[in-house]
Amino acid sequence: MISAALFKREMKSGWKLLLIFSAVLTMYGVMIVIMFDPKFMDGIDVMIQSMPGLMALFGMGESASSLTHFISNYLYGFLLQVFPLVFILIMANRLIARYVDSGSMAYLLATPIKRLRLALTQLLFLCFCIVLLVAYFTLLIILTGEAMFPGQLEIPQFLLLNLGLLGLLTFYAGLCFFASAVFNETKKSNAVGAGLTIAFLLIQMLSNAGDKFSGLKYATPLTLFDIKGILAGDPGAVIGFLILYAAGIALFIAGTASFIRRDLPI
Repeated sequence: MISAALFKREMKSGWKLLLIFSAVLTMYGVMIVIMFDPKFMDGIDVMIQSMPGLMALFGMGESASSLTHFISNYLYGFLLQVFPLVFILIMANRLIARYVDSGSMAYLLATPIKRLRLALTQLLFLCFCIVLLVAYFTLLIILTGEAMFPGQLEIPQFLLLNLGLLGLLTFYAGLCFFASAVFNETKKSNAVGAGLTIAFLLIQMLSNAGDKFSGLKYATPLTLFDIKGILAGDPGAVIGFLILYAAGIALFIAGTASFIRRDLPI
């Protein structure tokens, strides 16, 4: 159902971007694992106590006694939601909207590739990149954690956490792909895809800032990625990230259907 030639073309043009983001995540991931060392922990606790509101804003407002909770606190609360999102925004916009905006879509559709096949190829390529990014980072942290602090990383809980992260990124990708497939111009695609995801992130940050804003967590779907609940094995937290998977898939389907049916300026 997909076009192997188009998939290879996207991989050829996108591997450098994937490598850059992998390198950035490698730097942060290894750095956070190293900081679990007791000689750094006291300084981190002092920083949390001196700026509790600011740290909570970025999902880093709690001390952590275990390596798993430490990593989840300082990586998954903010950094691993933002950096992959930037990658998804760039890739999703390049896969559909950029081709239409630049006029290149006419050349693609002049080939034997039908619209459905084209859309499926692009969304599967986006999903492939996301899975590759999460799988790489998961393996990186496991290997680094075991090398530096053998036996202290709770691997089953950590794997479940990354499965939840993949659900969140699937939702991001679905929303951005939908925007890219619906709009002809990249500026409109970016305005909707980036605008909504960034708004959700800001609302999530405010909801972490204190009891006064805690009710805002119900205004963003990102609340469904419940890090504490996932690590605690809460079935409700698992259901939450499964809903994110379902929402992302639904947006992929809606975006594909819109792309197939709408008139294109080609």
